Amino acid sequence: MLRISNLTYRVAGRPLLENAELSLAPGQHAGLVGRNGTGKTTLLRLLLGEISPDAGSIDIPSGWRIGTVAQETPEGPKSLVETVLDADRERAALLIEADTATDPHRIGEIHEELLRIGAHSAPARAARILAGLGFDDAAQQRPVGEFSGGWRMRVALAAVLFARPDLLLLDEPTNHLDLEAALWLEEWLRNFPGTLILVSHDRELLNRAVDRIVHLEMRRLTSYNGNYDTFESTRSQQLMQAGAAAAKADVQRKHMQAFVDRFRYKASKARQAQSRLKAIAKLNATAPVIETGTTTLAFPDIEELSSPVMVIDEVTVGYDPVKPVLRHVDLRIDADDRIAILGVNGNGKSTMMRLLAGRLQPFEGKLQRNTRLRIGYFAQHQTDELDRNATGLAHMQRAMPRANDERCRAQLARFGLGEEKAKTLVGKLSGGEKARLLFALMSAAAPHVLLLDEPTNHLDIDARRALVDAINSFAGAVLLVTHDPHLIRLTADRLWLADGGTCAPFEGDLDDYVAGLGRGNAGRKSGNAGDDRAGAAADRDRRRQGADTRAAAAPVRRAAEAAERRLNTLVAEKQVIEARLADPKLYAGPPDDIVALQRRLKDTEDAIAKAEAAWFRAQEELTQTKSA
Repeated sequence: MLRISNLTYRVAGRPLLENAELSLAPGQHAGLVGRNGTGKTTLLRLLLGEISPDAGSIDIPSGWRIGTVAQETPEGPKSLVETVLDADRERAALLIEADTATDPHRIGEIHEELLRIGAHSAPARAARILAGLGFDDAAQQRPVGEFSGGWRMRVALAAVLFARPDLLLLDEPTNHLDLEAALWLEEWLRNFPGTLILVSHDRELLNRAVDRIVHLEMRRLTSYNGNYDTFESTRSQQLMQAGAAAAKADVQRKHMQAFVDRFRYKASKARQAQSRLKAIAKLNATAPVIETGTTTLAFPDIEELSSPVMVIDEVTVGYDPVKPVLRHVDLRIDADDRIAILGVNGNGKSTMMRLLAGRLQPFEGKLQRNTRLRIGYFAQHQTDELDRNATGLAHMQRAMPRANDERCRAQLARFGLGEEKAKTLVGKLSGGEKARLLFALMSAAAPHVLLLDEPTNHLDIDARRALVDAINSFAGAVLLVTHDPHLIRLTADRLWLADGGTCAPFEGDLDDYVAGLGRGNAGRKSGNAGDDRAGAAADRDRRRQGADTRAAAAPVRRAAEAAERRLNTLVAEKQVIEARLADPKLYAGPPDDIVALQRRLKDTEDAIAKAEAAWFRAQEELTQTKSA
């Protein structure tokens, strides 16, 4: 059993962990969660022995092998398969000894050990892991040094998975993966027989790959049985109960303080006053309710444009005219579209985004834009383009040269970068803060279309939830490339698939796409489909018909979205009223206020019922329009 006892660790004298406790049985899968900066990565380093605690102990069974993704990516002339095979040090050592051993008895022992660990099937197992992470047969034979940093990180992940450790420590393993590889990893981790501690902000991964959640908050570790959804529900109930208890304690405190203020200097009441002072001190010593806070993300309002805002007509695009990435792309973007682009890495998702952003020009065909169209483009590599020695405010002043400081600060504040963070040098911002700065910069001109290429890297779960709300509240069009299936499910109502050298609408939802991956019918590597112009023409006709259908459905969709916004507003209003009715202070005031709130709650509940009925009618009409 892994056991953490009274663990304390300080950074520059400030405790990051304090008397932390945790026990994990062999085979348990734990998701380690907490706000950025609370010490999750530090805890993994303590488990690895890279740093030592100031107090307490970490007990890991002596025979356990610990696996984690190395910070330094692999490099050199060895092939990917060879690099992964080298990660099993026991197998590598036995193979070397088998070539040099002369004692017949020892040779027999070596071959028994090789048989026990499945050494002869190891190359096939390494190849399966590499394939799951996106490397085809040809890529697996190439030298690891030929690949970029992100792909080398995948090789490092493959190596640690192949080594089959007893304790696996993973820190945001999906950050360098596409959707397909992330789904494969999720399934692999679900079936991993060892003990797992997983730091991740991927909600679906935490729902499906772990059986408990360890919450790092206020320097302590609290363990919850179940997946992330169960944790969130339990945690929410605890906060509500703690809030009610704190409110009750506050009423008691004020009542006792009033007694003390009135009678503390009267001899006949002095003992009672002293007793109440001790009780007040005890109440004050109770741990306060700590709200985890909310992350702010809000894209600006925009002027309305008529649909379509972009028409892609028979476009061929890429980086080399001789070998284009995408051919015969024929698509349309409406003013309020929500589109996720699917497809394995290398099939043209980011190429498609660069085309739409104007970073690439077509080799053939036309890309027509509304003359008033403004586009905001977010790509994770843009963090490297930020000036590390300039503040967020300075970046915003460059992006909004005609705006005064107040407007620049307000734009930063829309994305949770307040006064202090606005004045912080970019080099000292966290990954999540840099991402929010990029959101602020890309939306400074109030764009009509948001192009978001892997926007969730480095965002914690609160920020991802805020991003979902921001996208759903945005009045313009949004196109996503993301490895986060939760984000796709909650925001996208259309899917495009980059596959076979083109990009086209995907008929189905995300579950259909995932099922197709299992059957090998989705996400093929580019270049397999050839250049069948007759088939492309048929696809083009079908896509145009689909575009016409979406155009006819646009007014109905807007009505459905308006009904949904109305319903969400009413539900939020109901929650505010219920919170006021739960406040003990209310019942110390005039009874008429209570009656008025109860009537208002009844009216709001009636309005919610009507809004729900209107939303259902709008959804039915939208479904009928789409199927017509």
